[in-house]
Amino acid sequence: MNSDRYRRIFRHKTTLPLLFMAALSLGLASCAAPPAPKVPTVAVPNPTYRIGPGDVLSVFVYGSPDLSEAAVPVRPDGRFSIPLVQNIRAAGKTPLQLQNDIARRLKSYVKNPNVTVIVKSFHGALGSDIRVIGAGKPRAIPYVNGMTMLDLMTEIGGVPRFGLANGAFIIRRTGGHDVKIPVALGALLNQGDLKQNITLQPGDIVVIPRSLF
Repeated sequence: MNSDRYRRIFRHKTTLPLLFMAALSLGLASCAAPPAPKVPTVAVPNPTYRIGPGDVLSVFVYGSPDLSEAAVPVRPDGRFSIPLVQNIRAAGKTPLQLQNDIARRLKSYVKNPNVTVIVKSFHGALGSDIRVIGAGKPRAIPYVNGMTMLDLMTEIGGVPRFGLANGAFIIRRTGGHDVKIPVALGALLNQGDLKQNITLQPGDIVVIPRSLF
């Protein structure tokens, strides 16, 4: 009986130090391991949006945080500056074109520079406004990336008074030619027909004819 009791006490006293050492080893390992570096999410630049004065850009140079800028505005002259790249023109370029231009300028300082440009806030290049004509006072609405017809109608407060809602159309410059795209605004706004919720492009002209009645 006594021998069994001594064996149980011995096992108990032996097990506790082993458990303590194992826990201590795990704790030291977790403290020693450095946190994994955060890799920013790379957004695919919009292929059609043209940067304009007043836009705010995020420029990320992978592996070179000192060269990156979280929010840099494009000046009225269409240019901006980041470390080592001064007075580079941005206006009229897509984000993809601009990031390639920056990478070329950085090759003198950085080996194989990997640059990502993201437009954080949009103002739009000259000529990229959405113009609304026809019934009501002509208006120019700044283009925003991903803007739809419903967004535009919300911005201008719906179809103007005496406007022919279901006779509206978009004039879009494509391949050097003007293309007319019909859009039934009445069906969009009154019946929720989302097929009429066309995605707009910079420079589109939205025509809402005046009703004869």
